Amino acid sequence: MYKRQVRILQALELKPRRTVRVALWTGEEQGLLGSKAYVTEHFGALKGTEASSSSRTATGPIEKKPAHDRLSAYFNLDNGAGKIRGIYLQNNEAVRPIFRQWLRPFRDLGAETLSFANTGSTDHVPFDAVGLPGFQFIQDGLEYWSRTHHANMDVYDRVVADDLKQASAIMAAFVYQTAMRNEKLPRKPEPKAPAVKPVAAKE
Repeated sequence: MYKRQVRILQALELKPRRTVRVALWTGEEQGLLGSKAYVTEHFGALKGTEASSSSRTATGPIEKKPAHDRLSAYFNLDNGAGKIRGIYLQNNEAVRPIFRQWLRPFRDLGAETLSFANTGSTDHVPFDAVGLPGFQFIQDGLEYWSRTHHANMDVYDRVVADDLKQASAIMAAFVYQTAMRNEKLPRKPEPKAPAVKPVAAKE
């Protein structure tokens, strides 16, 4: 999948203004171990806490590393095996008009849904947890959960070629559009540190 996106950009001889990085994670099913370690090493972590794999958004002060301010967005595809139908906004309303415009050319391919909701348990979560724009595409599951997922049938031969092409084209378009923007994608407001209430001491 991710090789196809890069091949599309290369075949069109596009020259993105920002660096495009392709990441392949291990340990996702064991608690997002690969992506979480990558985010912690390069971008930062929740200060004084250990973010769990189920955490879906930043919940406290973020201890940032220099690269935190340079990342524009992370896009993930891991909710099925079929066509992309849209994208979860991860409660980031500011990206809605941007993503609506980017999806417009793909409406005839069945991709137009913008869901304000967030979704968890996959590798965009560690990015979102430290205040970075991390997004998961909405995807047709097909028989992914009922037959293929985590089975010896989860092989390349079971891929639907046309669905793979559609998803690759949409992801390549989102990555390219992100890399060509003058500004980074909008971020959600950072969480504030909890207020400390004074406690009156007994005389």
